[in-house]
Amino acid sequence: MSTSSVPIIVTRAEPGARQTREHLEALGLNVVSTPMLTLDLLPETQLPDAQDLAGLVFTSANGVRTYAERRSDRALTTWCVGPATAEAARHAGFPDIRESAGNAVDLANLISAHATPSDGPLLHVANAAATGTLKQTLTRLGFDVRFAPLYAMRPADTLPDSLKQLIDRGAPAIVLIHSAKGATALANVTQAPQLKTWHLVAISEQACAPLVSLARGGTHIATAPNEAGLMRALDQALATLSA
Repeated sequence: MSTSSVPIIVTRAEPGARQTREHLEALGLNVVSTPMLTLDLLPETQLPDAQDLAGLVFTSANGVRTYAERRSDRALTTWCVGPATAEAARHAGFPDIRESAGNAVDLANLISAHATPSDGPLLHVANAAATGTLKQTLTRLGFDVRFAPLYAMRPADTLPDSLKQLIDRGAPAIVLIHSAKGATALANVTQAPQLKTWHLVAISEQACAPLVSLARGGTHIATAPNEAGLMRALDQALATLSA
């Protein structure tokens, strides 16, 4: 089997899906982009004045983009959960960016090591469905953290035709999983027997969990919870299929 012919299913929401798709296509891979989540803006969310804040906390590139669309000020220190979020912040023009290793615990540790509660409130910009773990951790450390949900992710309610065709074919495929929300959306519109030949490549164990019992072809977890780690896990999956 030529690994270049194996469908790589990208379930990531736009605009990130386009970036992943273009990267994979440049490698000559067969990409099937079927975002399982759609970003909906929440314009009713009020933002505090920037002058009343000590910094911004972003746990997703979408958080950076939606904030940047609402505000032109870029002077605040920007705390980012990982490389993809930090890259989005650089693209948006933020000059003072602090980047953690890729999860909420690392980000909380970074903030507590380099900032103090007396500096002032932090604004956490994120998905409306964010669990609040980061805010709870920082609050226990004495920080005043405000939460601004600027967007929500709406799950797909049907299986896209492109995925139906792949399932009907019954051939091996690889599903790239960027988030537990995307995996849950796919699981909710799929029946267990349909995915028995599919392999999972996930950014983390948590992101992969909703699909583990459905996709039985094999599971590959990124060693680091970021895009680079996910691509290394994809390389491992492709090597397994070509063996």
